[in-house]
Amino acid sequence: MLAIDSFLGIDAATLETSGALHTAREIQQQPDMLQATHALIASLRAALDLFTQPLAHNPNTRIILTGAGTSAYIGQILAPLLDAQLPARVDAIATTDLVSAPKLHLQPTQPLLLVSFGRSGNSPESVAAVELAETLVQDVRHLFITCNPNGKLGKLEVRQAFSVHLPEATHDASFAMTSSFSCMLYAALAALTPSNISEARCNALSAATTQAIRQFPQPLHALAERGFDRCVYLGSGVLQGLAREAALKLGELSNGAIATTYDSPLGFRHGPKTFVTANTLVCVFVSNDAYTQQYDRDLIDELRRDGEAGAVIEITAQPRAEYADSSIAVAEMAQADDIDLVWPYIAVAQMYAFFASRTLDRSPDNPNPQGTVNRVVQGVRLYPLDA
Repeated sequence: MLAIDSFLGIDAATLETSGALHTAREIQQQPDMLQATHALIASLRAALDLFTQPLAHNPNTRIILTGAGTSAYIGQILAPLLDAQLPARVDAIATTDLVSAPKLHLQPTQPLLLVSFGRSGNSPESVAAVELAETLVQDVRHLFITCNPNGKLGKLEVRQAFSVHLPEATHDASFAMTSSFSCMLYAALAALTPSNISEARCNALSAATTQAIRQFPQPLHALAERGFDRCVYLGSGVLQGLAREAALKLGELSNGAIATTYDSPLGFRHGPKTFVTANTLVCVFVSNDAYTQQYDRDLIDELRRDGEAGAVIEITAQPRAEYADSSIAVAEMAQADDIDLVWPYIAVAQMYAFFASRTLDRSPDNPNPQGTVNRVVQGVRLYPLDA
């Protein structure tokens, strides 16, 4: 277990004084929380299978993974993987899209498993998406995966529901979602994947995440001190959704002072590459898949030859010796599936965002003190469906 008197290499008193304690602690606690989440899902295994399998294993069924912001990106990471594994069709559709255009996304006669993610479970769009599915879909079940047992989401009166409430510590007190993201993602993967995730597999990805949290604070702090004012995250396959979450984390914790974007390595050439300036940091989440990795590395090498970016960093489990100085190499994951790389990779991105926030003299726990954005979204006006 990591020391409790310091987090990310900074003593707790200093963190508390500077408004950074919650964020640092919640990043660092992720390996332990992943193991606690694994134990929770294992204890619910039989009941979860009984609830989800009639729909997940029906080719006429649709599964929608939904949430807002970070919670939506959980679905974007998992949907392509689960869609390839399950007989049911699996889509990721944000609650913000479901609520604004429900009749476009919800099919009345197609059986639906709506998987809703929410740190607090109180986002108005999350509640509205469930209510719309109840209204529009004839046969719908709800799987709620949240970090707050007292949230509105798990208390809704619906026809069929199963609630998974993650360990209390995952209900992040910080503005930005960190351990809530990683543990809801793990819970959904463990709950829905056709082959159960073994304890050994959980231990391996937890250990890799621990190693990243121990090894990389100093180099990530040094990278943050270089003062990049733009950052792009790139990833292929399931790692593209991760790139979107990493970009959001940096935008949130810098309070917009660092402009961010995301894409796939192949997609980046098609216009978005114009984002790159001399003060841009480019971070690429490199796939372990040998075929996909060729495209990741081609783009990395092209960007380095271009010489336009301030820095090009490859975050990888299969480092190239000739690029050791511009790589963040995750240990003991060279043979892992790409989905398992998500946890150590996101810890790297979270730590970079944390140190960038502090370098900018922001408070990571509350980087937007003016209140124009909030921990639980405010100002959403919901309209009746027949309006």
